[in-house]
Formats: sequence, structure tokens, C-alpha cells
Amino acid sequence: MHRLATLVALLTLTLFALAGFERTTDGLDLAIVGVLLSFTTWRSALMTRFLQILAAIFAAEFVVFGAILAIAERGLWPESLASFLPPDSLPITVGVFGLIIHAISYIPGIAAIMRIADRYFDGFTKVTIRPWPLPAFTIREQTLSRGFVVFLVLINQAQVGISVRLSYFNRDWFNALEEKNSELFWRLLYTVFLVWALIYIISAIVEYVIQSQLMIRWRRWLTERYVGDWLGDGGHYRLALQGNNADNPDQRIADDVDMFISRTYNLSISLIATLSSLVSFSIILWSISSNFTIPGTDVAIPGFLFWVACLYSGFGTLITHLIGRRLIGLYFNQQKYEASFRFSLARLREYAEQVALLRGEPTEQTLLMSRFGDVIRNFLAIVSVRKILMAFTAFYGQISPFIPYIVAAPFYFIGKIQLGALTQTASAFGRVEGALSYFIDAYTSVADYLSVVKRLTSFDSALENARSLGRTPPHIERLTVPSTDLRVDTLRLSLPHGVTILEADLIFRQGDSVLISGPSGSGKSTLLRALSGIWPYGQGLIRLPEHASLMLLPQKPYLPQGTLRAVVAYPAAPDFYSDEAILAALTLVGLGKLSGALNEESIWAQRLSGGEQQRIAMAHALLAKPEWLFLDEATSALDEESENRLYEMLKVNLPGATIISIGHRSTLKAFHARSIRLEGNEKGLFAPREL
Repeated sequence: MHRLATLVALLTLTLFALAGFERTTDGLDLAIVGVLLSFTTWRSALMTRFLQILAAIFAAEFVVFGAILAIAERGLWPESLASFLPPDSLPITVGVFGLIIHAISYIPGIAAIMRIADRYFDGFTKVTIRPWPLPAFTIREQTLSRGFVVFLVLINQAQVGISVRLSYFNRDWFNALEEKNSELFWRLLYTVFLVWALIYIISAIVEYVIQSQLMIRWRRWLTERYVGDWLGDGGHYRLALQGNNADNPDQRIADDVDMFISRTYNLSISLIATLSSLVSFSIILWSISSNFTIPGTDVAIPGFLFWVACLYSGFGTLITHLIGRRLIGLYFNQQKYEASFRFSLARLREYAEQVALLRGEPTEQTLLMSRFGDVIRNFLAIVSVRKILMAFTAFYGQISPFIPYIVAAPFYFIGKIQLGALTQTASAFGRVEGALSYFIDAYTSVADYLSVVKRLTSFDSALENARSLGRTPPHIERLTVPSTDLRVDTLRLSLPHGVTILEADLIFRQGDSVLISGPSGSGKSTLLRALSGIWPYGQGLIRLPEHASLMLLPQKPYLPQGTLRAVVAYPAAPDFYSDEAILAALTLVGLGKLSGALNEESIWAQRLSGGEQQRIAMAHALLAKPEWLFLDEATSALDEESENRLYEMLKVNLPGATIISIGHRSTLKAFHARSIRLEGNEKGLFAPREL
């Protein structure tokens, strides 16, 4: 950006020097804009990446168009290329756009929005693309994404230019019609309209393809980053421990990311096209009505129709905002209630058997309809606001096309303008009024967009808080040491709301088999989760053996959807273990009857009983062969005989593993060399006691 700012400054100095040398004021307005633009372009290095791209486009266009006009004004532009000269106002227009981008960067909330977008535009991953008919080549994602944005902005500006050209065609065509000039009528149709219309159609198709590529790549990038942040370092677990600070992360990743990208594109690239259209057609409208007078008087107002369009659009924008400002909060709540209702349905499906056994269907229906009632009530509140907003915008839209005719018709009737100029006036007025009314048409989308941004920024904040749990002292510190023992020193474990429940000093030696027991709520499971490294609440020191592999099997195992092979191999890839190894593990845990279903896809968490699911978890352990195996009531769904067989099997097949179990059955003592019970002490906390 600094190099580009230098080019803008050099052009500006050149214009000032030429004006002084030639003793003329020509180009001074352009030079003044250049001074401001060079300053903001230099400072744009501090802006977010997405806004930098837009600022760079306008600064580069200012240099190119400004240099061309400076050359043309001094008679140095080739006569053969005269038709390609840009309008005199174009360099100033793009310069003002650059200043607007800089001003936008200071609006509260824009930085938060752009931080989400910038994750993609700062991506350094290399990708291979194959644009037809060129050969495949490798490029950085950030370069590709920025190139897409630049191309889309330029093609939108080109489309505005085509629209301006067709506006003049429309004027000349209707004049030919009024004058009954058939030759000019048909020549304009075939040599002007058809050519530019075809170019416009081709550009629209190309724009759609590039836009689609940008948005799907952007969505894939952001989705991958959010999923990575959510799952990385146990973030999803820590997020759940925090409570409801970021409800329904699945919806935020699946729906809100998609909506954010589409809305960001539409409210940035399309807004630039709207502003370009506004400036271009404002010039036309101003020039047409430069000598128009107030109807019924001789008072001339320069750019009369332009000011009428501004007043009309300003009135509509104000009324729209007053009516629709409640929509932002309502849309945020609607997404929240919809997601909560979907989550309740999904959870009911997950626990269908438990609900059926308890005959809990009536209660579940009441709860579901209560949550759906929130959806309905909020939806009706949205309808209540939108029906008033719709009534106003519909009325506004119906009368808008007639305003320019009503204002300009008297000048047509007295012969001051021709029919072509009247139609061009109506068209230009419509484009200017439409651009000025952008806020009116986009209000609902903006309200929806702001609610999406709010959900994503709060999700980011919740993820950041989740990752920071247990990271700042006093915290649970985990060290790997060159030892074969696992040591717990002055460990104090707390619950998420801050209440300390357990203090412990323990040593577990390699090859130990330890049974931990104690009353419910004494911190048994919390202790194992702290040893595994996922519990963030508390303080103390855990020394882990260097290069030791750990695995914790909870009471309720997780069985992913997919083939049985994928379920047994999880979390490894389905093809990580051979068929022979998987079949042997299933046989050892007593599930040999499933040997013919390795490639069968099913919802195994619903198809298998609780005991069978725990056997699957044991098969995980047999395949992974951890050196330290923590069993958190991992056999509680099995009968004593089956439980005994599994422990015997573990002893035989994982002979060197250290097994630390949580259990309540007295029969488990026979399979463990040590027994530790958590009991209350004089401090009101639970502490381990060796039995």
C-alpha cells in the first residue's frame, strides 16, 4: 500500500506542478483529492485486509485515470483513441470512493466484521487451479482471493459503464423514434444496443462464475477454520463446560458462516457497484436538469432533478429505519430459537430409547412445543414489523417510477427537452434514486446480516475464552518428565462455577492396576479427566511419563456414524487397522457376531445396547494399545461375569499397560493391585486414601 500511496502522491505533485507552470486551475480539484487519497492510502496499511483490497483498487484507478486525463488535456492523447477517454469526473469519483473506504474503517463494528472476513484473505495455503484453457498452476490462496475481489469490482464497474452507454443509446433511440428516423432507429438497435447488451450478458455470466468460486472457497476456508478452532485443543469440550455463552455451535458453523459470506459480498461488492451507478447517473441527471426551474417559477436550480432524487430517497430511508430498526434484535433471537428447537429434536433422536423406556413422550412433546412456541412468538413479532415495513416500501416502490416523469414532464410539454431526454431523465433518476434507496431495499438484509455478525463474533469470543481456560496461573500444569511414573502433586480440582471438590497427591507407577472408588460427586471422573488433560478447572502439577500414550474410556462411549469398521477404528481412520486386527478385537470383547458387518453403515449408537457399546470401546483400546488406560465405569453396563472376562482379557492382551479404573462393584478389587477411595477430610474436600 505504501508504494501505491507513493504513486498517488507523485501524480498529485505532477498535477500541482503542471497547474503552476501553465498558470491554470485545471486539474487542481483532482490534485486536492490526490493529496487526501495519498494520505489515506498510506494509512490503509493499518486497515483490515478486505478493506485494503478495495482501497488499493480505487487508488490504482485514480492513478491510471488521472494520468490519462492529464495527458489528454495537454493534447498528447492519440486522436484514434479519443473514444476510449474516460469521463472527466471518473478520477475524482474513484478517488472519493477510496476516501469513503478509509472513512468506513473507523465505523464501530466494521473492524469486528472484517476480522472474520480477513481470515480468508490472509490465507497462505497454496492451491492448484486449472483455469480453462490455461494449464494448471499453483498459487497462494490469499493471492487468488484478492484477485477474485479485484476482478469482481472491476467487472461491476464495467457493467455500470455499459449501463451508462445504454442510457445514451436509450436517449438517441427514442429521439429517432420521435423524429420518425427509421435509419437511425435500426442502426442504433443493431450496432449499439445488441453489441453492448451481448457484452453485458457475457460479463454477467463470467461474474457469476467467479463470484461462485470466490464464495465457495471462502466458505470452505472459514468453515475449516471454525471447525479447527472448535475442535482444536479440546475447545468443543471447554465450550460446553462454560455453559450457554455460545449456544448451538453447529448452527453457527453451518449456517451463520454461509450467511456471513453471502451478505458480506452483497453488502460490499454490490454496494461499490451501487455507488458507481450513483455517481455516473448523478452526472447524467445533473447535466440534463442543469437549467431546470422550479415548476411555476423562473427560479433555476442547478441539478434540480438530482436534488429531488436525494430528498425523496432521504425521506424514504429515514422512514424505513424508524420502522425496521427492531428487526436486528428480532432476527438474532429468531436464529437462536430456531437452533435451540433443532437441537432439542436432534437430542431426542439421540436418546430415543431412553425416552421410550421412561414413557417420556408427553413431556418431550411439551418441551418441544414450548421451544417451538418461542420460534412462533418471535416470528410473529418479525411479521408485525415487516408488514408495516413492507407496506411502506411497496408504496414507495410503486410511486418511484412516476416521480421523474411528473417532475420532468412540464419541461417536455414546453419543448425544452425531447422524448429521448425525458426517457433518459426517467432512467437516470431511477438509477440515482435506486442507489440512494439502497438502504431501504437492503434494510431487512442488513438487519439479518448484523445478527449473523453478532452470533459469529460472540462465538469467536466464547472460543477464545474456552481456549484460555486453565492457561493462566494458578492452573493445572502438565509436564512430561523422563520417568516411568505418573505423579500428582498438590492437585486441587474445582467445578466450573469455582467450588473446589478434591485435593490429591498421588503416584501411579508403570504397570500399576489401580481401582478408584468413592461417593458420587467426590471427583473420581474429574480426576481422570484432569490426568487426561481435558479438565481445565483447578491448580497443581501433573508429571507425565515422557512419550507415554493415554486413553480414557468413559461410561458412555462415542460411536460415530458410518461403517462398523469406522466405529471400531475411531479415532483412527477406517483403514488404519487391518480387517484381521479389527475382527480379532471384536472377538476378544465378545462381539464376534458382528464380524460380517464391518462395511455396513448404520447409526450404531442406537443399534447397539449400552453393554455392546462399552465392548466396542474396549475394542478401541485393544487396537490402540495405550500405555496408560483410564476406565471411567467403562464396564458399568455389563453384568459381573462379562465385566470379569473383559478385565481378564485386558490383563492378557495389554500386559504392560497401567490400568486405572473407576468402579463401585466389589468384584473389581480382584483385578487391581491397589485400591484408592476418595473420602471427605477436615477441610470439607475429598482426598484419596489408600486402602
